[in-house]
Amino acid sequence: MRKTLFIIITFCTCLAGIASEGNFTQYVNPRIGTGGHGHVFLGANVPFGYVQLGPTEPTRGWDWCSGYHDSDNVLIGFGHQHLSGTGIGDLGDIALLPVTHRDQREVIFSHDDETVKPGFYAITLRDSGKPYVKVELTATKRTGMHRYTFTSNQVTCQLVLDLGQGIGWDSPKQVRMKQISPRMIAGYRHSMGWARNQKDFFAMEFSQDITLEKLAGDTIGLITTPNHGQPLLVKTGLSAVSIENAIGNLMSENTGWDFNSICSQANEAWNDELGKVIINTFNDDDRTVFYTALYHTMVAPSVFNDICGEYRGADGEVHEGDFTNYTTLSLWDTYRAAHPLQTLIHREKQADIAQTFLHIFEQQGKLPVWHLMGNETDCMVGNPAAPVLADLVLKGFDIDKDKALKAMVTSAMLDERSMGLLKQYGYIPYDLEPDKETVARGLEYALADWCIAQIAKVTGDQKNYDYFLNRSKSYRHYFDKQTRFMRGKDSKGNFRPAAEFDPLSTKHRNDDYCEGNAWQYTWLVPHDVHGLANLFGSEKAFIQKLDSLFIIEGDLGEEASPDVSGLIGQYAHGNEPSHHIIYMYNYVGQPWKAAQLIRRVLREQYRNDLDGLSGNEDVGQMSAWYVLSSIGLYQEEPAGGKYIIGSPLFNEARLNVGDGKTFIVKAINNSDKNIYVQSARLNGKRYDKSYIDYRDIIAGGTLELVMGPKPSKWGTAKKHRP
Repeated sequence: MRKTLFIIITFCTCLAGIASEGNFTQYVNPRIGTGGHGHVFLGANVPFGYVQLGPTEPTRGWDWCSGYHDSDNVLIGFGHQHLSGTGIGDLGDIALLPVTHRDQREVIFSHDDETVKPGFYAITLRDSGKPYVKVELTATKRTGMHRYTFTSNQVTCQLVLDLGQGIGWDSPKQVRMKQISPRMIAGYRHSMGWARNQKDFFAMEFSQDITLEKLAGDTIGLITTPNHGQPLLVKTGLSAVSIENAIGNLMSENTGWDFNSICSQANEAWNDELGKVIINTFNDDDRTVFYTALYHTMVAPSVFNDICGEYRGADGEVHEGDFTNYTTLSLWDTYRAAHPLQTLIHREKQADIAQTFLHIFEQQGKLPVWHLMGNETDCMVGNPAAPVLADLVLKGFDIDKDKALKAMVTSAMLDERSMGLLKQYGYIPYDLEPDKETVARGLEYALADWCIAQIAKVTGDQKNYDYFLNRSKSYRHYFDKQTRFMRGKDSKGNFRPAAEFDPLSTKHRNDDYCEGNAWQYTWLVPHDVHGLANLFGSEKAFIQKLDSLFIIEGDLGEEASPDVSGLIGQYAHGNEPSHHIIYMYNYVGQPWKAAQLIRRVLREQYRNDLDGLSGNEDVGQMSAWYVLSSIGLYQEEPAGGKYIIGSPLFNEARLNVGDGKTFIVKAINNSDKNIYVQSARLNGKRYDKSYIDYRDIIAGGTLELVMGPKPSKWGTAKKHRP
């Protein structure tokens, strides 16, 4: 009897550590990252939805890029689109604000009056301390739904419709609002901002007859209706194509007036996606941080076509496609971990991601760099679409390889963004590039060129394979063997004078590096780690320098980029160029050093707190690093699917990899002290490699890692290293 009771207790205890299946949204804290420099979106949306409906505050600086920061208490509207984690502000389009009088344009609010969970946002707004309306928001992919419950002392329900306000750089260029029926307003907002030619069309339907009065031309309107003691419901359909399509989206996705049903559907959509990874942990904060991170990875990319299939292309024209088109492509950030994570748990979306890239190429003559609402922003350096597209080809997704290669080669052979200099000199001379950042540009181009070479190889294009493989080694030009740093070179082949070189300096957009310094950029060779090690003369010298990265401290300079944060020595986890560096230890036979640092970053740089991210969310990348690393895997090389084995935070993680298959990572004897892999088994067989291939993961199975308190020899032999 005692034995039976012990088994029952043990079984129940194990279950307690496993996330409750079907109710994963309860573990998400959307407020993580709304403080500090997280820049995350707070509001109601569904996974990868076009609509992000939430509160918008006045733009007060860099930390308001998403339109919201927890330090603020002024609300100017509930906009239907927002960015999450970016370093530049935009959107905030089509905003409603419930008011007590016609001239009101803002409301003082308290965060204590807010409620937020995936797919739902609510707040009680007050006038002179007394509640006057309860606001509730939810969403579908292409529509937003509002429920306004005005208090009985409000004789008239009043809403201000503002087509003028935006976030950050955004400003309206042409707006229109018109009441087209007793219960519907429609119009458009064309604006210029980070997205230089953004077009939004909307159709807004009300649950009762309303009156629209224009207060400032078509820019600001006052919507009024009697308060009958029932909630006033509002549904808004959006489109980048036309008012007709906005109406079509509304009629297709949000047909009735059942707010609770739409909210429930949003919750179900999030549960379905969050449930693709089930973790086993007894640490409640770890569970919350994990599922919030997974949630943040699915705010974008955003669906960018209408229910009928039409979308606005990169050429500004309307196109019709038989695929799901996407936007909000923060590729300089997301090629590193967010897209490799997608290829594991969102495999059904990857062919459409590739089609999006290829159609953008056809429409603008190059692959996307940083695409927003059909607009190329050309933000950041390199050719970051190449790693993503090459990764999808190499992983076997249904993509036309020849079209992919043509798009990558054409994009890499343009004369823009320093590539003309790269073709001429084999590197980018700092004295000929007025926009600076030449080391960062060159290193990013090198890793992208390596990806292109891999696709040329699989398509049998020897000429392009040889050319781009050679160009992928251009990183060698920047390596100074005297200082053992990547440094700027002039057109005569001379390194920048010593008097002008400070390896700690992170001058913002005015140096050889982009959001970083020499200490961080010296390691940006994820495609050829062994080649980089050879430049140091020996693995020992490489390791010594790598060790120093996590120890050396110093002043980043008065003009330091605010993105360089989350420092461990000079390793800057708060910005993306550092994200792969820790995993380089596996390549040189010291996976235990990676384990120490991975656990440190997981514990110190991510918290269940408003300021719970070490840097910008960067459209999912910051969180994707956590998701993969906490599971115990990370893709170091920019394409191909070689996932490095680190130090899993959880006792078990179950990944739904599609086609009815599950891949399980088990960490046996795991704890905060037992962080080192002692031995491993893959599907019951001894496994000595410190990495695992993509094909082995998506085949399903179990990777068992026996953990211990001291470093072991597992994964250290040269034949077992990546």
